[in-house]
Amino acid sequence: MTAAVSTRVDLHVKILDDEVVRRAKQAGLDVLVYAPHFTHLSDIRDRARRYSDEDLLVVPARECFADRWNRRRHVLVIDPDDPIPDFLTFEATMAEIDRRGETVLAPHPEFLTMSLAAEDVREYQEVFDAVEVFCPKNWWFHTRRMQSIAGELDLPTYVSSYSHLPTTIGEAWVEFERDITTAGDLAGALADGADPQCYRNDGLAHLLKRRAEFAHLSKENSWDKFARVVLEGDEPTNPSRYDDRFADDVAY
Repeated sequence: MTAAVSTRVDLHVKILDDEVVRRAKQAGLDVLVYAPHFTHLSDIRDRARRYSDEDLLVVPARECFADRWNRRRHVLVIDPDDPIPDFLTFEATMAEIDRRGETVLAPHPEFLTMSLAAEDVREYQEVFDAVEVFCPKNWWFHTRRMQSIAGELDLPTYVSSYSHLPTTIGEAWVEFERDITTAGDLAGALADGADPQCYRNDGLAHLLKRRAEFAHLSKENSWDKFARVVLEGDEPTNPSRYDDRFADDVAY
């Protein structure tokens, strides 16, 4: 009798280095989805390839920042075919993703001011392939709200570590009842509507790691970062770095 095949996946991490890989393997993960902020897709792919080996697959992804900074909405595209700039209008971002037929997730809906609203996910539920119901940055009321949103939709659900800090790797993951050995395998599983089992740790150590992740938000939302990313326009995912095709869809 052949043993059942399963694959453990962390569907969203922001960091990738030797420590992250070590922690992922120690936690028994098979796949990491790597989606750093404001990084060009070519650089994400290169780094994902460098840290992948026979024991751990790193899948490149882009968490697009749609709309204006104070109402930015995150959209997670798995192994996109081509780059997509940040700070397009939300409607333009979703139209571009839909046009390409990309595999796309709804990460941490209604989490502070950096997330999709419930009505956004409802409006585009034919485009989204899954919706997140937990990440370690959450407080209990964020998790309850995410689960409430997902409960209104006919979409698979997922959890992720959403790690901005190495210590959070392995704190939340999903498990697919299939073999996933390439980025295409993962994108295909999600696009096919595979509904993975969701897992998360608990206990005091887990809670402390979650609070550290939440505290990290102060760095993510500083004025200095806003000035660098938006006002200076120097980031490689700023619309000014792309062709004129997106010129009419910029949120600023």
